[in-house]
Amino acid sequence: MRNTSRLFALLDVISIILLATQFWSMVTHLNQIPDQLLSQIKVALLIPLFLSLFVSAAGLFQYKRFGFITYYVQFPFRLIVWVFSIGFLTYLPELFQVSLSEKWFYILLKVCFVAEFFRLYFTIQTHRDQLRNNY
Repeated sequence: MRNTSRLFALLDVISIILLATQFWSMVTHLNQIPDQLLSQIKVALLIPLFLSLFVSAAGLFQYKRFGFITYYVQFPFRLIVWVFSIGFLTYLPELFQVSLSEKWFYILLKVCFVAEFFRLYFTIQTHRDQLRNNY
């Protein structure tokens, strides 16, 4: 189960790497955020979510309780702002310079969405195993 936790930590590190430029752009241009409520909510959620990815990655890598709890807190916000554990799948067509229709992006996005629920399930199972072994 430690390896599962470390895999999830690695996925969080990948998310950090992929979000770094977007995060930096938001932080340096806070005054240019559109006035639409949804844009402001996305920025307000994405900034703390990005910072909490460091906490969850460190905690999950060390197999510590705070890593699991941080992920549980992150989970609903990940769904709202589309920060998925395997979200890098949506970049694969660009990486391989394959022009797929927009339909494929939405298919990959749905796969990422469902995979996030699988990650939640396996995180709960791993956390239960950790709790059983500690007592």
